[in-house]
Amino acid sequence: MSFDLETAATAENLRRIAIDPVSRVEGHGKVTLLLDENNQVQQARLHIVEFRGFEKFIEGRPYWEVPVMVQRLCGICPVSHHLAAAKAFDRIVGAIPITASAESVRRLMHYGQILQSHALHFFHLSSPDLLFGFDAPLAQRNVVGVVQSHPEIAKKGILLRKFGQEVIRITSGKRIHGTGAVPGGINKLVTAAERDALKRDLPQMLQWAQESVDIAKQLHARNRVLYHQFGNFRSNLLSLVRADGAMDLYNGVLRARDADGRILFDGVSDQSYLEQIEEEVRPWSYMKFPHLRSLGRAQGWYRVGPLARVQNCDFIPSPRAETERQAFVAWGQGELVHASLAYHWARMIEMLHAVEVIAELLEDTALLSGERMACGTRQRSGVGMIEAPRGTLIHDYTVGDDDLVTHCNLIVSTTHNNQAMNEAVRSVARDYLSGHEITEGLLNHIEVAIRAYDPCLSCATHALGKMPLDVTLVASDGTLLDRRISNDTSSRE
Repeated sequence: MSFDLETAATAENLRRIAIDPVSRVEGHGKVTLLLDENNQVQQARLHIVEFRGFEKFIEGRPYWEVPVMVQRLCGICPVSHHLAAAKAFDRIVGAIPITASAESVRRLMHYGQILQSHALHFFHLSSPDLLFGFDAPLAQRNVVGVVQSHPEIAKKGILLRKFGQEVIRITSGKRIHGTGAVPGGINKLVTAAERDALKRDLPQMLQWAQESVDIAKQLHARNRVLYHQFGNFRSNLLSLVRADGAMDLYNGVLRARDADGRILFDGVSDQSYLEQIEEEVRPWSYMKFPHLRSLGRAQGWYRVGPLARVQNCDFIPSPRAETERQAFVAWGQGELVHASLAYHWARMIEMLHAVEVIAELLEDTALLSGERMACGTRQRSGVGMIEAPRGTLIHDYTVGDDDLVTHCNLIVSTTHNNQAMNEAVRSVARDYLSGHEITEGLLNHIEVAIRAYDPCLSCATHALGKMPLDVTLVASDGTLLDRRISNDTSSRE
């Protein structure tokens, strides 16, 4: 059986099945399966079929516009792009380090984003599969079904996300597409009344976040075989860590481990990421394929996000989340946990950590007073890196003497996970679909594997001048006068 991602199957006796679009994810993607006469899967691919081109049209814009512009990449994780861009331009304006107040407000904004995004994904997008089963009726397997059958769980998810969104509103001015972070700092502080309002809800949020981790743990305990085997494949891991090895979702240095847990590199500055990471373009997807230069394209691909971060760090610097991290690591029985569904458990551990960090930050007086901006010697280029909810996010900019952006490179979290998601699709197709009559429930297994990575496909759609274009010129009577086709999409299948 071959699952070669590089060679398109062209045999006439192969049957093609498409999942188009993949549901309950951010953005648009599809999966194509090629099956032989015995229903054995011969090829499985995740295609990203939308194109947006942010890297190109940011060029030529004044640099101070960019932290607001890039948020339009996404309506779910705009804060991550906002902050990554601001961090890059901090370097360009010479604001290294930023002020204590700017650091505190930005961190609060970011951990509010981690909280709301993780709650949205787990409760709204993934819980229907986890609570009802992958083969449950389609009419039940949705967030409305969760509200009807598990109202208390749904309530926790909704209100946890609402709290995270309120943190974002207070720190950035709006729940979505705010303006709080600017090159060199922030444009607003937190008021005492805003801080106190958040503190009043903290005990309840902490309790619900702990209960969310418990739900994820119980799902693994009840069906250990499924949660250990589903989409289980070995991979390298990549994330930021604090200088002392602790989890830090706002700042840090790059660390990578191999599939056995051995450190491949550590302490790498975000400014030199290109020495470690290389991107590859393939003709059947608008999403690029990064890999570690030292290992090459075949062996160098890796995973990012909660599953990587919880295992790549040495400890989590908040007590409840660290206790839960240790339980997660123990579940691996001395080995790294590679099962795709373990992303959900790790995601809830991070959500608990986010609430703990928010509680700590709300005690910081720098939120309320202090210098908002800093500046220094102007630089021509800068890299901003942050751990977005879905994984490591890289913004890389060069600015000319006229203050206009001359170069932009974005490697978003979902792009890092591109090869891993394709591996998950292949693994699940091989284990659950091959040799069976294909049903909607079986096809949903493929979507479950993709959803485990919480992909943001709209964020991740970039290419290198290869957008397919079909232009036809038609006369008023319908006669075809002319047609030009650029980069025929037939090769994408």
